[in-house]
Amino acid sequence: MADDGLTCDGFLGGQLRIFQPAKGYRAGVDPVLLAASVTARPGDSVLELGCGVGVAGLCLQSRVGGLDLVGLELQPENAELARRNASGNGLSMDVVTGDLSQMPGGLRARNFDHVIANPPYYLRDSGTAANGTAREIALGEVLPLSAWVDAATRRLKPRGVLTMIQRADRLIDLLSACDGRLGDIAVQPLAPRVGRAAELVLLRARKGARGPFRLHSPIVLHSGEKHERDGDSYTPEIRGVLRDGMSLPTGWHAEIG
Repeated sequence: MADDGLTCDGFLGGQLRIFQPAKGYRAGVDPVLLAASVTARPGDSVLELGCGVGVAGLCLQSRVGGLDLVGLELQPENAELARRNASGNGLSMDVVTGDLSQMPGGLRARNFDHVIANPPYYLRDSGTAANGTAREIALGEVLPLSAWVDAATRRLKPRGVLTMIQRADRLIDLLSACDGRLGDIAVQPLAPRVGRAAELVLLRARKGARGPFRLHSPIVLHSGEKHERDGDSYTPEIRGVLRDGMSLPTGWHAEIG
């Protein structure tokens, strides 16, 4: 992809410079929130399914450091951008081009401490298809959520942790996909403002665990009852996540041993 079809955007307050397509699907705050919720530690192995141009994985590597980080991406152009973004930011990320439903052999032979994913939000049989093939692949579900959860679970070590972000109205599908191999399931709702219903959820589950299900109190992203001025209105905690690379104050950070 020629550079004139790309933009270079700052993430984490400019700590990361990310090249991504000027048109089609563009990474926003969701992969940053996903990365900020992951309980990885230096030395852990992490696999990101559907890594796109690498935003979530590189935000996580930037915050934690010392990770054995691997990304799997279906679209070759995005995979190449993820490699370029990792190199350009001086961060380590091994990007594999391939389909999670036909896991490349090198990944089938590995297991990870963490698997993270930001699966497509929209069902193909509902709504209007996104303009552009790459955007449609990124936003429109080709594989069901159950396939994403199954692929992630297979790649986890015993007691390994799965972390996903998804639309709140898909939570029932996400929970249904978590079979008996996963336990210690926790859900963190993300609400746009106080008094508003959650629009996104984070899900964390551990392979081989048997802990009870936990539904945490919502994290509110924006201050005030409505948007009243130009610029962002993020709460101080969320601004710290998005600008300073801080971890998201989820209820489960204290629960992972």
